[in-house]
Amino acid sequence: MSSEMIPYTVDERPDTGLYNAKFGIWLFLASEVMLFGSLISSYIILRTGSASWPVGSTILNVPMATINTMILISSSISIVYAWASLKNNDLKKFRLYMFLTILAGIVFLCVKGVEYSTKFHHGLFPSTNTFLGIYFTMTGAHALHLVGGIVVNIYMFLTSGIKFKENPQRFTNRIEIAGLYWHFVDLVWIFLFPLLYLS
Repeated sequence: MSSEMIPYTVDERPDTGLYNAKFGIWLFLASEVMLFGSLISSYIILRTGSASWPVGSTILNVPMATINTMILISSSISIVYAWASLKNNDLKKFRLYMFLTILAGIVFLCVKGVEYSTKFHHGLFPSTNTFLGIYFTMTGAHALHLVGGIVVNIYMFLTSGIKFKENPQRFTNRIEIAGLYWHFVDLVWIFLFPLLYLS
């Protein structure tokens, strides 16, 4: 069956008010909330049950993490502009804003890589203590999700000329889905930053 014959790939379903892909991404993000919710819950339980817990700011690089936070927040803005550009049929501006989103994601990962390598250079590994174990687990899981978002965004960027011409509304919907995922990844970091670095 061709994609054109599948209902609600572009139009909204009357029962949910969402097209199929948007309904699917919300279900997927619900499962992701459970994943990161369990990690954050584990952190809280381990911390409250510990007789001595290190202060994150004494071990982690707060200024570097603050810069990364600003980078991710900026990327959330740029992907919204990318989607809005498609709504205005401006493919050139879409490519600019999507490029900026991808670049921001890559810069975030590079900064995180520098932060990790600095920790390893000073002999701080996941096995060093419970705090670092959960720090590397949570930020590592977040980084893997960010890599997934970057790969999708690169694909959308590279195929935008063809896909947008074939079906502008469907491609615009795909960017909205990619944006929802990207916002979720950013939101997770906004929780991780104060939890790990500032408390």
